[in-house]
Amino acid sequence: MAVDFAKDGGIGLITLDRPPANSYEITFIGELNEAVDAAARDDDVKAVVVRSAPEKFFSAGADIKAFSASSPDDNMRMVRSAHAVLSAMGAAPKVFIAEIAAHALGGGLEIALACDLRFGSDGSYQLGLPESRLGLLPGNGGTQRLSRLIGASRALDLMVTGRPVGPREALELGILDRVFPAEELEDKTREYCEQLAAGASLAIGNIKRAVNEGLRRSLESGLALEIDLLDELFRSSDANEGIAAFTEKRKPAFTGR
Repeated sequence: MAVDFAKDGGIGLITLDRPPANSYEITFIGELNEAVDAAARDDDVKAVVVRSAPEKFFSAGADIKAFSASSPDDNMRMVRSAHAVLSAMGAAPKVFIAEIAAHALGGGLEIALACDLRFGSDGSYQLGLPESRLGLLPGNGGTQRLSRLIGASRALDLMVTGRPVGPREALELGILDRVFPAEELEDKTREYCEQLAAGASLAIGNIKRAVNEGLRRSLESGLALEIDLLDELFRSSDANEGIAAFTEKRKPAFTGR
């Protein structure tokens, strides 16, 4: 298996494991789809970490040798499949976190961009979208997600030049959300996920939906969505528990209902 899904308490772990570089083709994408679907459907999973088994690469992106051996139609079938999987990550009512400690390039960075948050380690690895150097564009969501994340002009500069950045510059640009010492990355990511797992998962899912869907709407429509989602939460057991716990000065026991 090139992609593995496992659970550790309330945390889902999606591990990319196709040495040496986690380069992907249609089979890899199919396995990633199965892992994302399993994480999204499992009610016990409250947060999901996407990580790499190989030490030198989070992912180098699409397998260029497979591209060269396939027809344009076959290549586009793989790309469309990847689009569907990465969109499913965004639609899932759970927070996906990319844990990056090695090179994330091309489609590898695009997997990370499809996650809700990106935590990185300090180090000499690089993040970038070098597709223009192959006569292509970042076609697994990169042109859209990176532009929305860091702004059109900065994203355009990185994509047309293909220039990679290190983790500290990626943090400054907003590509990475947090950077930790290498030896702390796994523990810090787990600590963050455990906080989410102990929290109000229904509220967290609605917050994610309000942000992601709201950005695709007008402000007026986004505010209406916010009202609808808040109304749903007011009627939930978790909101009743959270409000009661606050007034009673105790720790809430959320159930996700």
